[in-house]
Amino acid sequence: MLEIPQKVVVCPGKVSGEIMAPASKSSMQRACAAALVRHGVSHVSNPGISNDDIASKGVIQALGATIKEQEDGSILIDSSNKKDFKKLDIHFGESGLGIRMFTPIAATLDSAIHITGEGSLLSRPMDFFDEVLPQLGVSVQSNNGKLPLDIHGPLVPKDIVVDGSLSSQYLTGLLLAYAAALDASNVTITVDNLKSKPYVDLTLKVMADFGLKVPRNENYERFVFENNITDKKEEISYAVEGDWSGGAFLLVAGAVAGQLTVKGLDPQSTQADKAILQALQDSKCKLSIGFDQIEIGKLLELKPFRFDATECPDLFPPLVALAANCNGDSMIEGVSRLAHKESDRGITLQEEFGKMGIAIDLKGDVMIVHGGTGIKSATVHSHYDHRIAMACAVAALNAEAPILIEEAPAVKKSYPNFYQHLEKIGVQIKY
Repeated sequence: MLEIPQKVVVCPGKVSGEIMAPASKSSMQRACAAALVRHGVSHVSNPGISNDDIASKGVIQALGATIKEQEDGSILIDSSNKKDFKKLDIHFGESGLGIRMFTPIAATLDSAIHITGEGSLLSRPMDFFDEVLPQLGVSVQSNNGKLPLDIHGPLVPKDIVVDGSLSSQYLTGLLLAYAAALDASNVTITVDNLKSKPYVDLTLKVMADFGLKVPRNENYERFVFENNITDKKEEISYAVEGDWSGGAFLLVAGAVAGQLTVKGLDPQSTQADKAILQALQDSKCKLSIGFDQIEIGKLLELKPFRFDATECPDLFPPLVALAANCNGDSMIEGVSRLAHKESDRGITLQEEFGKMGIAIDLKGDVMIVHGGTGIKSATVHSHYDHRIAMACAVAALNAEAPILIEEAPAVKKSYPNFYQHLEKIGVQIKY
């Protein structure tokens, strides 16, 4: 894979042809966790290659699983031999989902575990673990609500009430940890103000696909683990889905700069970010949705749109790139969900798109993007945020002159071959 330099120049131009969407890190990371929890052999095809995916593979290996690369590119995960650890160090890189999901799973072990990460993950709040894990018999010590964490289990499933307003990823971790515990019967996780419900649907689906104990979902408010027996198969097979989060940037590229066929995206997926299709429809681009294939193209004038991204906040960056090309003011709701991402994305988008001549207003929970004013040549900065880098690159397609992106390698977190894929569909990029 091409090493990405710190600065990348994306030139204006048309896109055409067809491209395969990247593997979903949401699906891949959950697959790694489920494969670890089930204590068996799991065959995972279309595995992801992003930094977050690599971090998750490292975590499950640290927790006792073995991974074998297959000739066809798939991987075989074997967690059948349960290992006992007195002491363990786990490193999550910059993966927010990884640390929120695997920490409760790791807490099911009777081990002293030191947990850390790097980059933006070091500044993200971890108060949830300080508040919740002690209620489940786990000792926790954090750095004033931030990394590093030191935990010691084992976690004992109990009836518990948790706050779901910051992220559904904490709930994902608890669901998988309860599934990992043999005595998780007749216990309930009650959740207040749950956000990003589609991601919980994805978690429950992956749990079912891997033959884990799946709780009864009572309107996303109560998740009840009953005294049921799961079907323990000798080996399961799971195909990682195409990624709607990364695919959204390809779809927007087609909508604003030519004609494109994007393959590998399932319109029936439980991934929250498939909601990008609604914004694209509202913008009146040329759009044809088929099974595992979407054809998209630019019409003479794109219409401004209104979109509620509260349940899918990762769509803000591609939505802003789309709105910048619409003739008028587009409104995107859900700004409050952006503060604890790799950057404070509301402010970051306002700052970087402002450099390109696109004014963005932040009014409470609403972002207003003033599109149709022309995209100017500029030097922008990713803020070490993969989705900001990709949004600026897509915006460059209709700029008056090239856009220089600083800290361009940020895309490796979720979509390492993003720039190569842009080149494949006709975009000129200077490294």
